[in-house]
Amino acid sequence: MDALDVARWQFGVTTVYHFLFVPLTIGLSVLVAILQTMWHRTGNERYLKLTKFYGKLFLINFAMGVVTGIVQEFQFGMNWSDYSRFVGDIFGAPLAIEALVAFFLESTFIGLWIFGWDRLPKRLHLAAIWAAAIGTNLSAYFILAANSFMQNPVGYRINPTTGRAELTDFLAVLTNKVALITFPHTLAGAFLVAGSLIVAVGLYHVIRHRDSADAGTYRFATRFGSWVVLVASALVVLTGDIQGKIMTEVQPMKMAAAEGLYTTESPASFSVLTVGSLDGSREVFALKIPYLLSFLGTGDPNGTVHGINDLQAQYATQYGAGSYTPIIPVTYWSFRFMIAFGLAAAAIALLVLWTQRRGRTPRSRWLLRAGLVMPVLPLLANSFGWIFTEMGRQPWIVFGEMLTRDGVSRSVSLAEVLTSFTAFTLIYATLAVVEFRLLVRYAKAGVPDVTPAPEPDDTDDAERPLAFAY
Repeated sequence: MDALDVARWQFGVTTVYHFLFVPLTIGLSVLVAILQTMWHRTGNERYLKLTKFYGKLFLINFAMGVVTGIVQEFQFGMNWSDYSRFVGDIFGAPLAIEALVAFFLESTFIGLWIFGWDRLPKRLHLAAIWAAAIGTNLSAYFILAANSFMQNPVGYRINPTTGRAELTDFLAVLTNKVALITFPHTLAGAFLVAGSLIVAVGLYHVIRHRDSADAGTYRFATRFGSWVVLVASALVVLTGDIQGKIMTEVQPMKMAAAEGLYTTESPASFSVLTVGSLDGSREVFALKIPYLLSFLGTGDPNGTVHGINDLQAQYATQYGAGSYTPIIPVTYWSFRFMIAFGLAAAAIALLVLWTQRRGRTPRSRWLLRAGLVMPVLPLLANSFGWIFTEMGRQPWIVFGEMLTRDGVSRSVSLAEVLTSFTAFTLIYATLAVVEFRLLVRYAKAGVPDVTPAPEPDDTDDAERPLAFAY
């Protein structure tokens, strides 16, 4: 083990941990804004209760996401200084806009939204949460545009003197074909997470407190969240299909690694399950769907999907001797776990809607258990999706331009990286416990009472009639 290995582990752990909060923040910001809009349009207190209830969960999650995101960016300078030097001219623009415009927009208007209840006019207060939601989503776009450059470099040139990548077309970076499809795919995954949380919390109160005065409010929440999950699931499938075709075009090795396809095939089958040799190079048993991989990769059921061996030979000729093959078991299984966990969440949402048909109230404890597990499923799907995205790009840190081993800081020792990795992991574990307990505490508390407080009685005591007690 050397500093490169630990630096990769540290950035990977930080990224996965940070992304546990990101999709919930993105999705809940919009859904809370929708709930408040429904209250503003109808005056129904049910929607106001849900706005304040899920808004509190959103704020807890937002604070944790900010903390972990800042630490993640520090690692560019700490552990990956050569990488930062290489892409700094490219990343500077989108990340600066993300910090100065998008993050400023969301953080400022979240503050106005928090402290603006009963202080700002209703329309202005509603505009504040929508501005925060727009800022949150814009922030995601600029970060994804920077990441998409790593997958498909565009709008740049390599300075032969400095060896650095220099920005030549900022619009090309923002309209990178990978970014244009990754953004809606990421948003759909975020709504899948947020909708699942709404279902889980609502279902808990529906089953545990079905005779309470707010039972109807919770039943609406479970239906609302379930429909969000189902629509988001459909969008995940649609955008994922387009993303797979673009991935095959710009990173054919990643598509081959997703299937563990070593030889070029036309047509190519998609394996639902494969048992291979320990090194992943030989198939022992596989359950396959004919033509599906060709369709996913090319849009043609008879399309050609290039295999790992052919691409390895091509890259060795193009970029020089070395291995350009990612870790196949990681890419193969992360791709399938991503799909399986996402579909499982959609199935539970469908079951929740079925149990509430024609005004029925669900009572099954097994459904409750499934509902409580439900938010974890799309979180795992998102995490495995990003693991596949980043591990499938290996050994490149910037595809075709810079290898991961060349991006690590040369002056950082193994002991230094290991120390920071251990410290961050312990801190993150503590924060995870705090986050979980806060979410559970406020989720169990239920929707707040929104009955207006009585006006204070300012009558002077001298003006009150005397009363005598006998």
